[in-house]
Amino acid sequence: MTHDYLVSLIRTAVPAAVGALLAWLASTAGIVLDADSGTALTAGVVALAMAGYYALVRVAEARWPRLGVLLGTPAAPRYEAPAGRQ
Repeated sequence: MTHDYLVSLIRTAVPAAVGALLAWLASTAGIVLDADSGTALTAGVVALAMAGYYALVRVAEARWPRLGVLLGTPAAPRYEAPAGRQ
């Protein structure tokens, strides 16, 4: 259980880091917004980049399982029902 929990945390944190990196790259590319709309738009861009990255890697991972490493670890967590519940 602990191993699967750690795997799920890694596979969530890596897309978050990639989303933040992509947003940072956009800001260094000269894409600048006013302070009022910049915060909300940055949060939205990070969320979309994160979700898009995760979705693309999951699709690629279904075809080429070794690409799961792009989510931080090639092993997907395996969840099991508690004994006696199904």
